Amino acid sequence: MPGRKNQTDNARLDRIVAEARRNREQREQGYREQALKLYPWICGRCSREFTRANLHELTVHHRDHNHDNNPEDGSNWELLCLYCHDNEHARYLDNASGGDSKAGDAGEADATHNPFADLKGLLGNKQQSDD
Repeated sequence: MPGRKNQTDNARLDRIVAEARRNREQREQGYREQALKLYPWICGRCSREFTRANLHELTVHHRDHNHDNNPEDGSNWELLCLYCHDNEHARYLDNASGGDSKAGDAGEADATHNPFADLKGLLGNKQQSDD
């Protein structure tokens, strides 16, 4: 009866995942509600103002990117609109992957390809063929 064991295992995993999601949502609701009480409903980056009608577009950003670090004074939070929040996380990921570093800082070689290296010659050939 291996099929029955698989079903039991899958059901158990489904329960674990569902419980983890519920716990995360409860935790998020807790710090979101706290942050909305502590801070004005304004994006910390673009200064867009929010009302009850569009409040769902205002998110809580963790300054240290640790979603488990939720001090009651809100010192690790800032309110950001969806767009600024996405941008902040993209910048963080770029920086973490080295995409933001300058050549030579981390022992990387400078770029050697120059797409315009022979532009004058190419344009010169075009001008001669147009005559």
